[in-house]
Amino acid sequence: MTGYEKLMKRIEAGERIMIDGATGTEIERRGVPQLDNAWNGGGALSHPDIVRQVHEDYLREGAEIIISNTFATSRHALRDAGVEDQFEAYNRRGVELAIEARDNMQKPDALVAGGISYWSWTGAHPALETLRSSVAEQAAIMAAAGADLLMLEMMIEMDRMLVTLEAAQSSGLPVWAGLTCQPDETGTMCLDKGEPLTGALAELTARGVPLVSIMHTEVKHIDACLDVLKDHWPGPIGVYAHTGGYADGKWIFDDTISPHDYASNARRWLDRGVQVIGGCCGIRVEHIAELHKAV
Repeated sequence: MTGYEKLMKRIEAGERIMIDGATGTEIERRGVPQLDNAWNGGGALSHPDIVRQVHEDYLREGAEIIISNTFATSRHALRDAGVEDQFEAYNRRGVELAIEARDNMQKPDALVAGGISYWSWTGAHPALETLRSSVAEQAAIMAAAGADLLMLEMMIEMDRMLVTLEAAQSSGLPVWAGLTCQPDETGTMCLDKGEPLTGALAELTARGVPLVSIMHTEVKHIDACLDVLKDHWPGPIGVYAHTGGYADGKWIFDDTISPHDYASNARRWLDRGVQVIGGCCGIRVEHIAELHKAV
């Protein structure tokens, strides 16, 4: 039985699993310079020791899944950054550094998830079939590097989400979907670009996605998302919310939620049936340490 299969058995038995906190904003906070138009994706090659250390710090605090620092290493983002020729290297090393951290911490049962997103910092999104091809290549690189599963992050619109999902599934690895949500003007909970969350969940159910997470979503909106998932999602649920803000390409840490308050919210989400929990942008090692007590 693979490590992933063991973890899913635990989830099926009702256990709670903790994932890591932010990697991109955390390496930024620790001084890793950004790539123009590819945010904090450059760390795997420019500052691998810091990226590895962040993974190790989360593992030390009890994370059982760590996500590679590859949110910003899509082919189109790296093309916009002028480093498309390093597409394979960024994605391979992103996964390898997480594996190295797991080995260094002697946590063989921890899983490494390859993080995949289609976000664009320039707004120049590729055509859907171009996106399909590049995600399939990215997923294959991650699988070859040793990822245990893939986690789609910031899925904010239906068409690109489904193309990204199908392409990632071609790798043969299990694929979890992370949805970023906010309410529309009527209060209906939607994907970030405005399509109803209920529709996204129906599509993901039909495609056999094993787990859906609400991620990179404001803490204040998580409960409303869980209200929708209760009635429209048959599988296990994850949450990793964000805190703080984003301005001029930088994450703003001045107004982040305290570790105590984040854990307090997380306890409520866990009581509502969430089984996989961690944090996204702005959530630091201190938050995960406090969260561990709740889990």
